Amino acid sequence: MNVRQLFDLSGRTAIVTGGSRGLGLQIAEALGEMGARIAISARKQDELDAAVAHLKKQDIDATAHVCDIGKRDAIAPFAEAVLKSFGKVDILVNNAGATWGAPAEDHPLEAWDKLVNVNLTGVFLLTQHIGKRSMIPAKWGRVINVASIAGLMGQDPRIVRTIAYNATKGGLVNFTRALAAEWGSHGISVNAICPGFFPSRMTRATLGTTGELIRDWTPTKRLGNDEDLKGLAVLLASEASRHITGQAIAVDGGATII
Repeated sequence: MNVRQLFDLSGRTAIVTGGSRGLGLQIAEALGEMGARIAISARKQDELDAAVAHLKKQDIDATAHVCDIGKRDAIAPFAEAVLKSFGKVDILVNNAGATWGAPAEDHPLEAWDKLVNVNLTGVFLLTQHIGKRSMIPAKWGRVINVASIAGLMGQDPRIVRTIAYNATKGGLVNFTRALAAEWGSHGISVNAICPGFFPSRMTRATLGTTGELIRDWTPTKRLGNDEDLKGLAVLLASEASRHITGQAIAVDGGATII
């Protein structure tokens, strides 16, 4: 294969959870631009409709599915609907996530449970279903987990206090490693993208109060933008990453090297 062929996703199908906006929509755009058919999921139909219209303007074949990844009973019907529509799923991007800010000593248990359900249990169940029904039988697959630099380290409490988010994203990083070890023999790679701070609905409040501190802390003195995940997402979804698995790759302007 030449380099263009290694990165070509024509004929591939991809699920991107939380794909109606933010980082998920950015990843859906990238995979679609390289030829993949895209199924995005989110909780709100109106946001999904807007995202599909946006993708179709770029000549990307996209469908939308309402699914709350935090609700266990919703996951199998969602997965089956995509499999029925596409016939297979080659690429699974577990992007949907939730966060909660509170001092550790006051963090509500119900918020902890919510983050475990969305950031870990939902990822496990959807990956298990797609792996068993499509990727393992095909002997090929790409699982991309969108974790966070919060899963690689503790964080300055002047910026955020997110004990459950850090814990669940750290769990997702090691879920990535453990699954990569189990599924490598099936031709399936499993990797994690760990974004730093990107402007989004989830980070709006934090960036509004501590954005300058975050920029000063980051070697490149910038935040992530609408294109900074695209190249890595395509690499990890393509044949070019056949010998990369079990990795957690930070996209953070160097913030985690200090």
